[in-house]
Amino acid sequence: MMTDPQNRLALTAIAQNAGQGRWRTEAMRSHASPRLIFVARGQGRITIAGLTSGFGANNLIYIPAGTMYGFEVGPTVFGQMLTVPSAMADEWPLEPVHLRLRDVIAQKELAALLDVLERELKSDQAASTRAAHYHLGLLAIYFERQLEVRTEDSKDARKDSAAARLVAAYTDLIERDFHQHEGVADYAAKLGVTPTHLARSCKQTSGKSALTLLNDRILFEARLLLRDTKAPVRQIADDLGFGSAAYFTRAFQTQTGLTPSEFRKKGPLAQA
Repeated sequence: MMTDPQNRLALTAIAQNAGQGRWRTEAMRSHASPRLIFVARGQGRITIAGLTSGFGANNLIYIPAGTMYGFEVGPTVFGQMLTVPSAMADEWPLEPVHLRLRDVIAQKELAALLDVLERELKSDQAASTRAAHYHLGLLAIYFERQLEVRTEDSKDARKDSAAARLVAAYTDLIERDFHQHEGVADYAAKLGVTPTHLARSCKQTSGKSALTLLNDRILFEARLLLRDTKAPVRQIADDLGFGSAAYFTRAFQTQTGLTPSEFRKKGPLAQA
């Protein structure tokens, strides 16, 4: 997993990220520190550890460090993504959690917590950074309490299915080994199943093929390396396990419509 340069407390608007290119939200990725997503309005779908589910207004989604995910947002979606520093990760769950906040009081309490946290992050007053971290701690307590009162009908029973467990293990392996450029058959062998069974399970839980999940993760990493580093295309190809720069260029262009060099030249404006 690539070292995340933003392993610090931060709050960003999801709508702004979506406007900069679908790949910035939809492509499979992970982070070195946890993420908390709050959807204030709109609807979409999110895939976490190979399990796809819908989200709507007043949804709160926690994604642990190193967990592969991607989400689809439409023009009506607005929300916020909170970066939880690794040093505070032990105050949050070990597994992904998707909360659908139906209680109006709970919704207002969350809005107030996020509002004061955002004010401290933007403040230039003394000790504002420390204050923001204290408010993050209060948000962690709020989240823990919401877990306690979560009703049975809000839990996703699909997470306990054999297919979901297999695909979650597959995405964990992808996160560990994607730079080796192994194929789906290699991952299936590590998991002790046939490629056909793995492919069927991925389609069942996420609507995506096993190959799509794998390639999506590899090429998201490629985009980050092209955007955020000055490493030569040949070196990036080698780091991600491609046999040659030409093979990498073909794979990248097939998915994005741009060559690696073209994508890099577009910089922050790249929409692939």
